[in-house]
Amino acid sequence: MKKKIDNEEIVIASHNRGKVSEIKDLLKNYDLKILSSSDLGIEEPEENGSSFEENAIIKSSVTSTLSKIVSLSDDSGLCVSALGGQPGIYSARWAGPDKDFLYAAEKIHENLLEKGADDYSAYFICVLAVSWPDGDHKVFKGRVDGTLSFPPRGDNGFGYDPIFTPLGYKHTFGEMEPESKHSISHRNHAFNLFSKELLIEKQ
Repeated sequence: MKKKIDNEEIVIASHNRGKVSEIKDLLKNYDLKILSSSDLGIEEPEENGSSFEENAIIKSSVTSTLSKIVSLSDDSGLCVSALGGQPGIYSARWAGPDKDFLYAAEKIHENLLEKGADDYSAYFICVLAVSWPDGDHKVFKGRVDGTLSFPPRGDNGFGYDPIFTPLGYKHTFGEMEPESKHSISHRNHAFNLFSKELLIEKQ
């Protein structure tokens, strides 16, 4: 029998306020009490996996074990073609301890210029992991392709949003209204798979 998540608490295994806000918005049509790691005083575990999937599972499983509540984690990042997929799983680390993504964006730009790259294609990837206190977990993946543009544009979103323009659009994620971004984002693609399998909409 497939597990369903309905009329219960769920913990978003993150201290990233932008990410938590975006996931809460995606969950608004479901009868859930949404908490975050910050709400419960749970520190984020060390992300020492070698892939987005491994890191997502680490975060959700540790949080679920400590909270005794179903936990949802998101491990996502920006992969730049001309940089061999970097920053990839190290996307947050490129922003340094102060989470300065403008600095990280400039670092990407400098690396592209140093390589003399003509290819500014990139993609965002998102892996959602759901873990239960009994040790079970499920993983869902989403991706959106696009191109990078410099200097950064837009004050919406978070992370690398101001330098990423999804294919078929003229505006960066940072320039888009949240509803527009959410409808096409990598996180939304993964969330749609997650919601279809595990969630029940409010009646």
